[in-house]
Amino acid sequence: MPRPTKQQIDDEILEAAASLFARHGFKETSVQRIADAVGYSKTGLLHRYPTKESLQQAVVDKALSAVREIVAQVEGMPAGPARDRAVLSEIAHLAMDFPGTVALLLSGLQADPESDLGLALEELGQGIFAAFALDPECDNARAIRVIGALGALVLLGITMREKPLVVTHDDLIAVSYDTLGHK
Repeated sequence: MPRPTKQQIDDEILEAAASLFARHGFKETSVQRIADAVGYSKTGLLHRYPTKESLQQAVVDKALSAVREIVAQVEGMPAGPARDRAVLSEIAHLAMDFPGTVALLLSGLQADPESDLGLALEELGQGIFAAFALDPECDNARAIRVIGALGALVLLGITMREKPLVVTHDDLIAVSYDTLGHK
């Protein structure tokens, strides 16, 4: 069996860290907890990411990059069902491969600039709302639906990894699209 590439190892570490940061917050997530989640020693993890802060920054950078790619793909599309489906399709791909990253994106929608990840998570949340062409201050009902749709994606993305369920990309889109009120 071939050894994992550096990129595969980094993706595994960043995904585990994103999941733990989303679930427990930055302060409550120790380097040891992340190392345990990926099966590495704390020393081995610190060799790749010298500090918890550098690991946090790598996680946030990866999530921001994913959000920016999604926004760029739908930029120019009018707000509405087609744009929503395109955004959900991209997030569903992300949820299937990196559910922890999507959980972090979801936590970004509720970010408080004074909280653990503060401004970085707020930027993630703003990016997600921008992808959906949504100003949450002006349309509370739609903001709730968007958060619900993303919550469904996160839950299914995590569940499909931990249980023997067969969940397809189309299943993720259908559930989240329905949550937005589209038929």
